[in-house]
Amino acid sequence: MRGQGRGVVVLGIDPGTRITGYGVVAEESGSARLVAVGTIRPPANAPMERRLAAIFKGVSELIAAHAPDEAALEEVFTARNVGSALKLGQARGAILAACGLAGVPVVGYEPTKIKKAVVGQGRAEKDQVAFMVAQILGQRNPGWAVDASDALAAAVCHLNTRRLNRLAGVAGAGNAPKGERR
Repeated sequence: MRGQGRGVVVLGIDPGTRITGYGVVAEESGSARLVAVGTIRPPANAPMERRLAAIFKGVSELIAAHAPDEAALEEVFTARNVGSALKLGQARGAILAACGLAGVPVVGYEPTKIKKAVVGQGRAEKDQVAFMVAQILGQRNPGWAVDASDALAAAVCHLNTRRLNRLAGVAGAGNAPKGERR
């Protein structure tokens, strides 16, 4: 189903071992359209291997259901808590494995780049990001989880980056900036 006259479909993901947000956005004729949004919530008290398996399975099911052309993944930010950064890295690994198995190219974006692409300011607050994502996707009072909003923001950022790179004549899969393709 990929690339069959439906525009480009991007799976945006905000990784987390407790809550992984996702958003599927399609761009057709320069307009972004919401396809799906939600969260993957592994059992909270489960051991890490079961949580990572749940994330892998959830992302695999999203890929099977929506056949995204590309995925946009929020990068792990440098945190003061090394343990938290490691856990986020493990969640990203489960997501990358699911995308890799399905042949979906993944591009990673730093949180500040995502915020700048959506809000215009790299240090924007989460509620500002959620508001702008809703506006871009034509949603009124969507009520989706913050993690899902962040995932949609990653997808919108990727669509914007693809469009700008295409206009600038930058080559590459998904027209991702050099060095950001994962």
